[in-house]
Amino acid sequence: MNPDEARERLATARLAHLATADQSGKPHVVPIVFATAGETIYSAVDAKPKRTTALRRLANVEANPRVAVLADHYDDADWSALWWVRADGTGRVLAPEDAEARRAVELLAERYPQHRDEPPAGPVLAVDVQRWTGWAASPGR
Repeated sequence: MNPDEARERLATARLAHLATADQSGKPHVVPIVFATAGETIYSAVDAKPKRTTALRRLANVEANPRVAVLADHYDDADWSALWWVRADGTGRVLAPEDAEARRAVELLAERYPQHRDEPPAGPVLAVDVQRWTGWAASPGR
């Protein structure tokens, strides 16, 4: 799969998984909702119930900014529809008052009604993608 197709497939996915690792390399994978703008993927600390807003993914990015985002499509009935896309990049944690973070929240609100109703107020994670890869059982589908 070429990088443009990988970028397009990820941009249309509703859910992805963010992989981070702490300073020692211990992995941490969590599902995320996200928005894209060019070569950047955004996710924010939102109002869903959490034990804390000091999320491990943010601490991991501060300690080790190398991250990956994975989205996929699975269909039990039609394996020709299967695909996955991975975006490897560098993560940055943006303060909520940062102009880029505010724009990211606007992009998230365009994609998810929950974010329109209650915009994320926490930090924003920006992933600057350096490499798009993927696979599809039926290219172009």
